[in-house]
Amino acid sequence: MTALDKAIKIAGGIRPLGRAIGAWPSQIHKWANEYNGRVPTGERVRQIYIATGVTPHELRPDLYPNPTDGLPAGDKANTPNTQELIHENQA
Repeated sequence: MTALDKAIKIAGGIRPLGRAIGAWPSQIHKWANEYNGRVPTGERVRQIYIATGVTPHELRPDLYPNPTDGLPAGDKANTPNTQELIHENQA
């Protein structure tokens, strides 16, 4: 399952996701099938994140290589940093 498939599932389908981000369902279908789940632009990635919570990093790791890249500042504050994760795993 691609990150776009995950977003479609969270939104309740292609049509509801399209309504949430202002895109035609046919566009989303094309991204899912012809583009293998690759969302074409950073703006659409951000819109999908806002609508579904699927992170920019999950949707386009080539544009957002770090897990917190593309997240609003408030959302970054709620994401554990790498050192915290390492510390928890060593405990």
